[in-house]
Amino acid sequence: MKLHEMQSLNPRTSRKRVGRGPGSGLGKTSGRGQKGQKARSGGGVRLGFEGGQTPIARRLPKRGFTNFNRKEYAIVNVKDLNRFDDGTNVTPALLIESGLVKKELNGVKILGEGELTKKLTVSAAKFSKSAQEAIENAGGKVEVC
Repeated sequence: MKLHEMQSLNPRTSRKRVGRGPGSGLGKTSGRGQKGQKARSGGGVRLGFEGGQTPIARRLPKRGFTNFNRKEYAIVNVKDLNRFDDGTNVTPALLIESGLVKKELNGVKILGEGELTKKLTVSAAKFSKSAQEAIENAGGKVEVC
């Protein structure tokens, strides 16, 4: 398809052809009014310009800070690992497969909420101290991947 072969979105209404004589109703100034910045070609004000008044983006106070290096981890609590059988090697892929984690993001972090009753080998990007203790107290192993 070429540009000149495209049809309008509503085939019943014809395109507005500005500057085309007295019959169109859009002749002479082509609907731009008389003179002024908006009448000129390429004219008009930039985005956010408020006619010389201090723009709202400059009037409002700026607060806070955004750390663009921030890493977000998918979080799993120790109590949620009880669904796996004894001796299972729990990996991020297994957590996604089981539905505990929707997206891996920058890795999986295991937090220590709840109790662990199974002996598991857990591999994840990060562990809280309480989670590491809980896994090791249950007879399991912790692997940072």
